[in-house]
Amino acid sequence: MRIGLVGFGVGGRLFHLPYLQAATEWELAGVVARSPQRVAELAAEAPGVPAFASLDAIIDAGVDAVVITTPPATRRELVLRALQRGVHVVADKPFAPDAATARELIAAADRAGRTLTVFHNRRWDTDLVTLRSVLDSGRLGRVWRADFALEQDDRSVLAQGPDEGLLRDLGAHVVDQLTQLFGPVARVDAHLDWVGAGDARVDVGFVLGLHHAGGVYSSVSSSKGARREDRRMIVYGREGNYESHMSDVQVEQLRAGLRPATDADAWGVEAPERWGVLHDGSGPTPIPSLRGDYTDFYRDLHRAIATGTPPAVRLSEALHTVAVLDAARESAISGTRVEVAATP
Repeated sequence: MRIGLVGFGVGGRLFHLPYLQAATEWELAGVVARSPQRVAELAAEAPGVPAFASLDAIIDAGVDAVVITTPPATRRELVLRALQRGVHVVADKPFAPDAATARELIAAADRAGRTLTVFHNRRWDTDLVTLRSVLDSGRLGRVWRADFALEQDDRSVLAQGPDEGLLRDLGAHVVDQLTQLFGPVARVDAHLDWVGAGDARVDVGFVLGLHHAGGVYSSVSSSKGARREDRRMIVYGREGNYESHMSDVQVEQLRAGLRPATDADAWGVEAPERWGVLHDGSGPTPIPSLRGDYTDFYRDLHRAIATGTPPAVRLSEALHTVAVLDAARESAISGTRVEVAATP
């Protein structure tokens, strides 16, 4: 099948292109990139892949699916247009600014009879797939709670607008991860760190307390404005705990010049000194890292379209993530605990 990439900023260049090149099930038909700088970057990263000026132009060239990885403010219109044109769609996260818009996009996909999914690639993070294997092993016993921290010294988020911010950006990833691990969220306690005022106000940090319907409590904190670097993930159970550093090995490898298509043997595997550690009655036990590979998202997408079955990232799950973020924002503004709106 042929697929087009719409947008070639950091997301398109680092988080989509290398994995589309590695997913041999797909032929990359082209990239929508209009500025001379982006066109030059495309020529360097993917020689021979044509640049197009618009979504309609790349669809006219003949594609089965498109990936929409433009800024969030543009995403709704592009997703609706692509579905109207009859192609399958991957929407980058955040899927939508609110649950009402998410439902609108889901309804449009249903009317079009096309697959729509969301790029929740962090399900294939190395640390997350390793944690899942620990949970599946039962060595932690009944899980009580989880504590995630993702503090980053990156103030670029301060220039973003009110429809963006850290909660909708990084929060979308981590909420999806936690619901995949521990099930749907029933209610939320939240705090947001704000800068600016009025239309220029944006959240640059958050603390979320997620009460999962199954009884697990998870908390996550993140900041990009406090000059701090800290990544950790701790899960507490009746029989012990598991801790890792939440390192981002795939992005580190990309920035070092490696690619999943050409460096498959080393791809997505942590060095032993960065393995997570299980603490139980037998003492601390390093847990060998399992391989993480975002290419699996695109391999699964091809399977779903070819067989007419749902993709790994289901729309009901993407909608629930947006509903949790809606509840978190309401909780932070009102200072109260907020129930998460029911989703299909």
